Amino acid sequence: MYNNPPYGGSLHHSHSHSSHRGHQTGYGYSPGPPAGADPQLWQWFTAVDSDRSGSISVSELQAALVNGNWSRFDLDTVKMLMNIFDTDRNGTIGFAGLWKYISDWQGVFRHFDRDRSGSIDGRELSEAMRSFGYNLSPILLTLIERKYASAPTTGYGPPPGITFDRFVRACVAVKTLTESFQRLDSDRDGWISINYEEFMKIVLNAP
Repeated sequence: MYNNPPYGGSLHHSHSHSSHRGHQTGYGYSPGPPAGADPQLWQWFTAVDSDRSGSISVSELQAALVNGNWSRFDLDTVKMLMNIFDTDRNGTIGFAGLWKYISDWQGVFRHFDRDRSGSIDGRELSEAMRSFGYNLSPILLTLIERKYASAPTTGYGPPPGITFDRFVRACVAVKTLTESFQRLDSDRDGWISINYEEFMKIVLNAP
């Protein structure tokens, strides 16, 4: 079984604004990374932080993240990442935690992209989910593939399939829905009884 994928941000806490307030960002200065920070990560962060606010907004994050075919990240995936790392809910995120999270997921994606196409096909998706401990039926796997697969491409770019950004969102969605079900399945028999309100909350809270 593949090691647990990096679903949440709890293992890699993002730094607060105070962690780099002491670094001047005005004209004529070349700020260095905070103490103990990876210089490469800091260079990426300062390049993304276009307004030099010391934190990254949704628009800055989407502009910075691209898939293997150089397409921008799906906006829903960007919002999901912001939700994970924006712990104080101020609409921005700080340094390092997010980039480490994305780097870890890239490793997961490359592991299951067996044919190096730049996207995950149905067979690869099945292998990934099984390795994560989710024994999903062929019908469910097909629904996931249809929901998260990219539109058919023409010319350059990977073949139709699930691109990196949508793969992350699909995995987090399966985890979120599974955990929501397990919380209600108190006797662990694989069946639950819920009303319409509870059902809608589960679905609408999924990525």
